[in-house]
Amino acid sequence: MMRYTGLIENYKDRLPVSESTRIISLGEGNTPLIRLDNIPREMGKAVDIYVKYEGLNPTGSFKDRGMTMAVTKAVEAGSKAIICASTGNTSASAAAYAARAGIKAFVLIPEGKIALGKLAQAMIHGAVIIQIKGNFDDGMRLVKEVADHAPVSIVNSINPYRLQGQKTAAFEIIEELGFAPDYHCLPVGNAGNISAHWMGYTEYKEYGKVNNTPKMLGYQAAGAAPFIKGSMIDDPDTIATAIRIGHPQSWDLAWNVQKESGGWFDSLTDEEILAAQKLLTEKEGIFCEPASAASIAGAMRDIKSGKIEEGSKVVCTLTGHGLKDPDTAISQCKDEMININPVMDEVRDAILNNM
Repeated sequence: MMRYTGLIENYKDRLPVSESTRIISLGEGNTPLIRLDNIPREMGKAVDIYVKYEGLNPTGSFKDRGMTMAVTKAVEAGSKAIICASTGNTSASAAAYAARAGIKAFVLIPEGKIALGKLAQAMIHGAVIIQIKGNFDDGMRLVKEVADHAPVSIVNSINPYRLQGQKTAAFEIIEELGFAPDYHCLPVGNAGNISAHWMGYTEYKEYGKVNNTPKMLGYQAAGAAPFIKGSMIDDPDTIATAIRIGHPQSWDLAWNVQKESGGWFDSLTDEEILAAQKLLTEKEGIFCEPASAASIAGAMRDIKSGKIEEGSKVVCTLTGHGLKDPDTAISQCKDEMININPVMDEVRDAILNNM
């Protein structure tokens, strides 16, 4: 059995690299595609739901798929430093891959608007953290401006190599299922991921791997839903920090995906997103961060309403691991710990009283 060494090696013939390219990899990709058992049963709907658990990438999010390509190409071009604006996951990934490559990472983060798990990653990997008094969209504007005045390569999703890496998730889904799903549901913030998935699905159809492509469904948080409003939003607000973005960089690409695939955009309240996060952990044992849960929350709502028909095959991308935002997870857990003395009788009683 060949040792898996990352998505660039695995899909070298599908990606813009050559035999001489120095690949910067942490073994990303090849993430689990898990069929949900309990949630569909409780819904009473004959729908197959799979989750693509991208939280099991090396830094805990789907960003690693794009970052391996972006940093590989930056190094190939001679860059000594990379830069990104981030709500957290991009900064964690950029910092890790820069460390792997032996180059510097600069990350701009919004003040007080980044989950603790993500900030810890960026810091421990040695990135230079620049905290701005503004939101992600302010950071993105500054990154694009400063790239013209400093020797740094941008590794946000405006970097076309990011989407090249991220499209491989669609390849993996088709290879594992043996077909393309009827629907693919994703959380949407900057909108690069939904665009990249569509790229992957359409490429595999062109290659003759499948005969169909899925309807692409993008779900946003109600307080950060420019695709629902139909225009950019200056002050997005949601507990799902990874999609707290009002000016998506892949705006035109995502609208094309919706049109070409026959899919749709919709929004969910923070309460719906958090309820789906908790349901997924309690019923299926899968822990994702809040933004990720938008995909399963949206899918469940559209299955219940009949918008997604019975008999459908549905894949939901879970973009990041739940440990990215431990504070939000803990705040949802209302049951208090049981405090006892270290004696067997009290342990037994605690068990029996809570069966």
